[in-house]
Amino acid sequence: MTTTTDGTQRAQRAQGRLNSVFSAISAFLISPFLISAFSICAPSAAPQSKTKTYVQTLASERLEGRLAGSNGERLAAEFIAGELKRIGAQPLPGQRDYRLPFEFTAGTKDGGSRVMIGQETFSTETDVRALSFSDNGDVTGELVFAGYGIVVPGSQDFGYDSYATLDVKDKVVLVLRYFPEDAEQKTKAILARYADLRYKAMAARQRGAKAVLVVTGPRSPNAGETIPMSFDTALAGSGIVAASISGAVAKGIFDAIPGKTLQDAQQALDSANPHVAGFAIPNVTVTVHAMVQREKKTGNNVAAYLPSTTDVAGVAKPWIALGAHYDHLGHGEAGNTLAAKEDASKIHFGADDNASGSAAVLAAAATLATQPRHRNVLVAFWSGEELGLIGSGAFAAKPPIPLDAIAAYLNFDMVGRMQDNKLTIQATGTSPAWAKVIEQSNIAAGFDLLLQPDPYQPTDVATFNSSGVPSLTFFTGTHADYHKPSDTADKIDYEDLDRIVDFATAIAKRIGDLADAPQFTKVEQQTQPGAGRAGVRVFTGTIPDYSTEVKGLLLSGVIGGGPAEQAGLQKGDVIVEIAGQTIANIYDYTYALDVLKIGQPAKVVYIRNGQRRETTLTPAARK
Repeated sequence: MTTTTDGTQRAQRAQGRLNSVFSAISAFLISPFLISAFSICAPSAAPQSKTKTYVQTLASERLEGRLAGSNGERLAAEFIAGELKRIGAQPLPGQRDYRLPFEFTAGTKDGGSRVMIGQETFSTETDVRALSFSDNGDVTGELVFAGYGIVVPGSQDFGYDSYATLDVKDKVVLVLRYFPEDAEQKTKAILARYADLRYKAMAARQRGAKAVLVVTGPRSPNAGETIPMSFDTALAGSGIVAASISGAVAKGIFDAIPGKTLQDAQQALDSANPHVAGFAIPNVTVTVHAMVQREKKTGNNVAAYLPSTTDVAGVAKPWIALGAHYDHLGHGEAGNTLAAKEDASKIHFGADDNASGSAAVLAAAATLATQPRHRNVLVAFWSGEELGLIGSGAFAAKPPIPLDAIAAYLNFDMVGRMQDNKLTIQATGTSPAWAKVIEQSNIAAGFDLLLQPDPYQPTDVATFNSSGVPSLTFFTGTHADYHKPSDTADKIDYEDLDRIVDFATAIAKRIGDLADAPQFTKVEQQTQPGAGRAGVRVFTGTIPDYSTEVKGLLLSGVIGGGPAEQAGLQKGDVIVEIAGQTIANIYDYTYALDVLKIGQPAKVVYIRNGQRRETTLTPAARK
C-alpha cells in the first residue's frame, strides 16, 4: 500500500478532488451525496486520480456496506447509474433503466421448529433448530440412526454408504454432523467431501426418508450444540424436512435403547470402518415440525453499454464486457464477516472488496467512451456476489444480450491494495489469445504479472466461464482487512489502481479491435482432496497469499487473536510443514487441515527471512 505523508502532496490531491467537483457540477450530473465527500483546499494543478472519488463514495458511511437488497445497495446503484449516464453510456437494448432487478433470499431464521419424542416436546432453539435449506412441514415416523449419513459415490473407488444395511423409507433419519473423527488422513479427506449437510439431506431424501435430524456428537467439535442457520440464498427448500437437535434431545432418544449411548455409537463409527452400521430405533416415534422463514428481497445489477462507433454488422461476437461486483457485507449480518466479535456488527465498508473493482470499471468505461469502438462495450456492476454470485447468475440465466455474442469478459475484484508491483490475472486458460494480448498490453504498464489459468474463482468470472465466454479477472491479493470493517478507502493505493485501469483499458481496446473474437477454451476443474467446505472445520487464522508463487503457503497476514497470531506467525512467513504434512502449495495446506484436531497442538515449520523456524499452533473450532 502506498501512503502519502508529505503535507504538500495531500493538499495537491485534495485540490484535484476539488477540480473534479467543479467540473462535475458544471455538467449538472453529480450525485448530491457525492459532493459532501470532498473538501475545499488551495488551488493546484496536481493530476486527480481516476478512481479515488468512486472508491470514497462507494465505501462511504452513508452506503452502509452496500449489502445486496439494502438501502445502501440502492444508493450505490443510483450513484453508479448517474456516472454511467454522465459518460454517455446507454441502457442495454430493450431496457428502459440501468438497473436489472432480481429476487433472492436475503436471510433465513427459524420460525418455531420443534421435535416431539413420545410425549415430550422440545421447542427452544438451543434444542431444535431447522436447517436453513429445510422444507417447511410436519412429519411423524419411526426413527433410524444412520451414523454419519455419508454416501460416497462409487466413482471414488471407495466403499462407504451409511445406508447400506438400513431401510429408511417413510422414516425419520438421525445422523451425526461432520465425518468420522478417527479416520486415517486419506479416508477422512474423501469423506469430508461428502459430509456437507445439504449432501446428507439429499442422500436421506433419495432413500425415501421423510425427515432428517442432525446431532453434533459428543466426540465432535461444538459437541451437543444445535447448528446455526447458515446464510442460504436458495429460494426453495431441499425437498425434505431437516433440523438439528441438541445433545440433550439425542440423549432422550438413546435413553430408549437399552445398553446404547450416543457416545458409544459415535466411537464405533469414528474409525470409518464401512462395516460399522447404523440401526433402527424400535418403539420410538418422532414428530418433527420444521419452519424456516425466508426473507425475500430484490437486488439490482446495474448495466449499460457504449455502442460501437462503427458498423458491427458481420463482426464476430460484437460485444466485449467489463464487470465488477459492487455489493459488500453491510453490517456483517449475512454471517460472512471475519471481524472480531466486538466489530462484527459495524459497517463493513468494502473499499477494496469491491469498491476498487467498481471504480476500475467506471474509470475504464469513461476512457473507452472517448475512443473509437469497433465492438459494443457492456459495462456491468453485479450485486449479490458476496451471497454466492447470485447477481451475475441472474444475468446469465436471463441475459438481456446473447452471451454467445460476447467476445470477452474482464472482471475486477479486489484491485486496490497492490504490493510490490504484483498483479494477478486469473482465468488466463480460457483462451489461447490471452498470452499475446496481455504481454503486449503490459509493455507500457510494466506490472510484475502472475498469470493463473484457473477460471474457477470465487468471483463473477466463474459465471461467464461457465457460459463459455473467454474471461480474465484482475486481483491484487488478500490482506488482513478482508471482510472486516477496517477495509476502508484510506488504505487504497490509488496510483496503482489507476495503472490497473489503464492496463485493463488497453486490453479491452485490443480485444475490441480484433477481427476474430478470442477462442474459448474450457479449463478442466481440478478437484483437490479435502478442499470441500465441510472439510475445513478447523480455524487457524491464516490469510493465504494467492497471488505469489512460492514453495509452501505464503501468508499475506493473520487474523488478529486467532491461532496463527497466537503461535507467532505473521505476514510474510511461508509455511512448509504442518502436523507432519509437507506443504508445497495452497492445496496441500487445505488438505492438511483435515488432519488437524480442534484444540490439539500441531507443529508448524515455516520460513521467515530465509531462516527455517518452528512453532506450535492450536486450531480452534470454526462455528
